[in-house]
Amino acid sequence: MKKVLLSSIIVIIGITFLGRLSYLQIFSFSPDQLLEDPAIKAIYDYPERGYIYDRNGKLLVGNDPAYDVMVIPREVKPLDTLEFCKLLGVDRKKFIKSLRKARIYSPRLPSVFVPQLSKQDYARLQEKMRHYKGFYIQKRSLRYYDTNSAANVLGYISEVNERDLSKNPEYTQGELTGRTGVEKVYEDTLRGRKGVQYIQKDRFNRDIGRYKDGSLDLEPVQGKEIHITIDKVLQEYGEKLMHGKWGGIVAIEPASGEILSMISGPTYDPSLLVGRKRSANYSKLHYDSISRPTFDRAILAESSPGSPFKTLNALIALQEGAITPNTNIQCYNGFYVGRTKRGCHCGGGLRNMNVGIYKSCNAYFAGTFRKIYERFETTDDAHDVWEKHMKSFGLGNYLGSDLHTGRKGRIPTKEYYDKWYGDNRWSSSYIISNSIGQGEIAVTPIQLANMTAAIANRGHYFTPHLLKKVEGKDITFPDFVKPKHTTIDKHHFEPVVQGMAEVYRRGTARGVQIPDIEIAGKTGTVENFTIIDSVKTQLTDHSVFVAFAPVDKPKIAIAVYIENGYYGARYAGHIASLMIEKYLKGTITRKDLEKRMLERTLLHEYAKPYSGEEFRINEYNWSPRPTPKPEILPR
Repeated sequence: MKKVLLSSIIVIIGITFLGRLSYLQIFSFSPDQLLEDPAIKAIYDYPERGYIYDRNGKLLVGNDPAYDVMVIPREVKPLDTLEFCKLLGVDRKKFIKSLRKARIYSPRLPSVFVPQLSKQDYARLQEKMRHYKGFYIQKRSLRYYDTNSAANVLGYISEVNERDLSKNPEYTQGELTGRTGVEKVYEDTLRGRKGVQYIQKDRFNRDIGRYKDGSLDLEPVQGKEIHITIDKVLQEYGEKLMHGKWGGIVAIEPASGEILSMISGPTYDPSLLVGRKRSANYSKLHYDSISRPTFDRAILAESSPGSPFKTLNALIALQEGAITPNTNIQCYNGFYVGRTKRGCHCGGGLRNMNVGIYKSCNAYFAGTFRKIYERFETTDDAHDVWEKHMKSFGLGNYLGSDLHTGRKGRIPTKEYYDKWYGDNRWSSSYIISNSIGQGEIAVTPIQLANMTAAIANRGHYFTPHLLKKVEGKDITFPDFVKPKHTTIDKHHFEPVVQGMAEVYRRGTARGVQIPDIEIAGKTGTVENFTIIDSVKTQLTDHSVFVAFAPVDKPKIAIAVYIENGYYGARYAGHIASLMIEKYLKGTITRKDLEKRMLERTLLHEYAKPYSGEEFRINEYNWSPRPTPKPEILPR
């Protein structure tokens, strides 16, 4: 009996041991276990990132071959450090720092020692590297740009850091990842999958062949190509027009929400952030605290919208029955708030909606704004309705797009004003600057463009987005193809659209008309404040313009915001008209407008906070009292 029991125990233990071993070998195997074996070496094969094309199939971003010098710290043998550093073009301090960093990461695993050698450097080094044990050269690819534009849209890639490694186990030290723009948002699509070879070593640490005849090796998978919505020609043209100017331009296709161009000025050549000089170039750009070329003004600059905002107040007044298109309001070259007269530049007279829009009459829209609030029993009720309508155009919130960053702007709530004036202690006259898009309202250029697209569509918009195709297939993201409807009934849009069309025919933008294109637009001149030596200082006004064309079947909606650009038609209106013509015709007939924008800059304006020269300010100061939080624009 004892013999049987003892034999049974031995058999059971043996079966358990074999079962556990089989489970670990077959069912619980992980390639990461191989990396823990000192007799196995992993060699990675990094794939090319996916190519990026514009909406018409024109190449924006491709790849160029490059080479990294890799190191496996425990395999490094004594060497002539000075000679090796000279060969690689690094100093001894950099050599010691890089080797220490590699040891901290892993003594056994390969790390990038010197990244991104050129083809010329590789040809010079490849034969000599065999003399330096523990070092070898690994091929990879770097981004190649077939344009010197769209840096803010495309983004850039850089080496993963400790945080990336801890968040994503698929990354290895020295790998590259998208940091901004399309490269970041669609990293998983563009990145592909790296390949790996497992090499067996003998007890003398010599390579003896592939582990298990390569059965566990993985082939690299190239990243997927994508088409984005940007029009390469339009983007490049817009950036030329923005030379010497600061601000943002966003153009959208109203029927789809596809972003045709997204321009930030000043900008930079995206190729500056590629190669061994990437870090130095990025530091130079990032720490430019005056012009801030890495600050994407198209989606981050929050400013008052100015007169384009009048169109929304007109729509709200129509929706709430406060006015009709034929309602007349008298302009006395301005109007009174209490005993204080607020100025207007329309020339004075009796104004209806059409004239109020194309002459941009401040008095008309101040009166319209009051009529909205007078429809309700309390200011709180009126403001809730006004806020709801405004936010239905995508203002005061993130648009939910596939942009890598952005700001939501501000549509002030009643709680916002209660904080400053007290509950039930303010009325429409306190916030009358909102009637013309000044005061506490803040929007980004992309929100202005989206608002314009909603007007062009007569009451709905599609989420602005950048992705068009992946591997040649159209995207079908529900958020991008489902229309978002405003709270304004469709029939109210036509009189406002006609007023915007008159802006070009005989209004404030008549000087920037384009032959054979019916355009609807709205000029804007925005007060501009900043802090200089701890004093709130008014600077030269911003130039703002929104437009869409053709009027009846819109193909493009655009918003242009130019810092310190004087008045709406002077810079922003010129640029908007030229870009509309470029997109719809492919050529430019208004060579006079083009010549001005290509030759003129505003650099002298941007130097004034430092030179002490006087600013040109709006003669019609619209702040009825010191605003709670005046907009301070990024410098």
